[in-house]
Amino acid sequence: LFVTVDAPQLGRREKDMRQKFTQQGSDVQGDDEDEGGVDRSQGATRAISSYIDPGLNWDDVPWLKKITKMKVLLKGVQCGEDAVAAYKAGLSGCVLSNHGGRQLDTCRPGIEVLPEVMEALKEAGCGKDDFAVFVDGGIRRGGDIFKAVALGAQAVGVGRPVLYSLASYGQNGIVRMVHMLQDELQMVMRLAGTPSISSITEKHVLTTNLADHIVPLPVDNLTARTYQALEPAAKL
Repeated sequence: LFVTVDAPQLGRREKDMRQKFTQQGSDVQGDDEDEGGVDRSQGATRAISSYIDPGLNWDDVPWLKKITKMKVLLKGVQCGEDAVAAYKAGLSGCVLSNHGGRQLDTCRPGIEVLPEVMEALKEAGCGKDDFAVFVDGGIRRGGDIFKAVALGAQAVGVGRPVLYSLASYGQNGIVRMVHMLQDELQMVMRLAGTPSISSITEKHVLTTNLADHIVPLPVDNLTARTYQALEPAAKL
């Protein structure tokens, strides 16, 4: 059971506010707007915020564990202290996530928080099998999965690729997406000399510039520097 803890209210999603979507799917609660409880004039996101209880806190953890036999994990953890608190509270794990970057501007992505969390859990005496750590956000390639596993994650969450695959090709798109990620992960594992998941360690990745937020853009040097670029006939 994943309990989302990073959304006591939804962020300021200005595109949604400008669109002011109020049609099918946004009015299933009936006449609540007439009663003054929900304002849909700022779009569906702000309307949904009206149904979120911002009072969720650590005191609710015993109740959550009591009402279900499933494992309970917190989704949206952003620092080592909260991960340790979840572990000491007897929860089964956590998901490191910044909610797709749609909640708090400039907050760190899950992959950047991951080393801090693993170190904090280690100092707290937590073994890798005692507390599951997942990470989501920005997972686009098999290489991204490899990096997350190398830094200590037991699994990753995939969001946008699922949405795009499902919207464009339906069920077959989802199957194809999973196969692509699987093929890419296997390729990276072979090239990195890691025959199994358990053989992937932090020594297989460099984290010295993890927090720099510098994204190099790919450049085709062969075309850009060797050959004369093709130009329209009018410019020749």
